[in-house]
Amino acid sequence: MSRRLLALWATLAALTLGACATTLPTASQNDVDALAQAIQALGPEIDPVEAQKAAAISYSYSQRLAQEWNVSDPAIIHNAKVINGFREYGLCNDWAQAMTTRLKQENFRTLDLHWATSPPTQFRIIHHSASVSAKGDSMYDGIILDPWRNSGALHWAPVREDTKYNWRPRLEVREELLNGKLPY
Repeated sequence: MSRRLLALWATLAALTLGACATTLPTASQNDVDALAQAIQALGPEIDPVEAQKAAAISYSYSQRLAQEWNVSDPAIIHNAKVINGFREYGLCNDWAQAMTTRLKQENFRTLDLHWATSPPTQFRIIHHSASVSAKGDSMYDGIILDPWRNSGALHWAPVREDTKYNWRPRLEVREELLNGKLPY
């Protein structure tokens, strides 16, 4: 009887731990095309080739970073691994920096890139991500590119429609944190 009980516990533990793990993210051409269409819809002056390139890079680079950074858990678990020295990269600010840096290398003529930050609240830690907008538009008029949220699987949405976070310009939030205007 004790052998069966031990086997049952081992099976339950394996299932529980397996449910916490994530698989490497994948994206279809349809995913890339949908993001490219959303980027192009940000303004009539946006070059469709640039929109397609930004979308393709956003998906492929998110996947590449997830593999390079050995992201194998939900984002918050991976954060704990980074904080405790088990992984080197993978905090949301790592993703934001990597994505904005990579996309800026393209020197887009019709797109602007932004570093968006959602300030900490009583129930949520600070969160960083990249954002793309039409040239000259604010980050609020753009699309959030958030690979951290789903452990390397790119989440994107119009900034104003992403109600899970209160996206604002990074430097504005930084200033408020440094000046003590934000209570958290």
